[in-house]
Amino acid sequence: MSASDQQVPFHRTVVSYVRRSERTTTGQQRAWDRYWPELGAEIDALPEGTLDVSGWFGRSAPVILEIGSGMGEATAELATARPDANHLAVEVYKPGLAQLLLRIEKLGLDNLRLLRGDAVMLLRNHIEPNSLSEIRVFFPDPWPKKRHHKRRLVQDDIVEMMASRLAVGGFLHLATDWEQYAEQMLEMCHEQPTLRNHHADMPGGWAPRPEWRPVTKFEQRAEEEGRVIRDLVFERI
Repeated sequence: MSASDQQVPFHRTVVSYVRRSERTTTGQQRAWDRYWPELGAEIDALPEGTLDVSGWFGRSAPVILEIGSGMGEATAELATARPDANHLAVEVYKPGLAQLLLRIEKLGLDNLRLLRGDAVMLLRNHIEPNSLSEIRVFFPDPWPKKRHHKRRLVQDDIVEMMASRLAVGGFLHLATDWEQYAEQMLEMCHEQPTLRNHHADMPGGWAPRPEWRPVTKFEQRAEEEGRVIRDLVFERI
């Protein structure tokens, strides 16, 4: 077994999220009751071992994992734009997942599945090494107060684990509107020997904002408040 196939040591006990209200609208609850049994799964309830992604989708295809899909506005558009890929969206917020189910219904998507719970546990226990074509983490909670930085999702051990789950040639794509967090992300990714900055020739090593990523209300508000959006794209080597 190669080093990349081994389980990454993991000792993290602080989660990067807080539970919010579970209250859903009538439409969201209807979508949840109708579609969740088929299109969704609770991470805590997954069987031990590797998630059977191909079986769930009914096909083998490149797998894109999005961590923190929020209300699903961008997620649904991105899945629509990449019908060739199997998209997994992870979120802890039930109303957000329910809203994404409504979007799936409206758009008739069949290449998107939803997972509720801790993405770190999903990566650690249920995603096979060298299996993902891309991991996307767009605008994770910045936990801006210094005493809360330990709650940030992007930490050294998590980046190491993400890198191990990517196939060679796969991409880790991060984006944030918090400058200090962006600098932290950049440093941590550079420290991983299996990751290479895909845009190392760009100023500061930042990636251009991809035209294919929809501008969400959240991102628009960040720009209006004067925060610069920074993207990072690293390739698994």
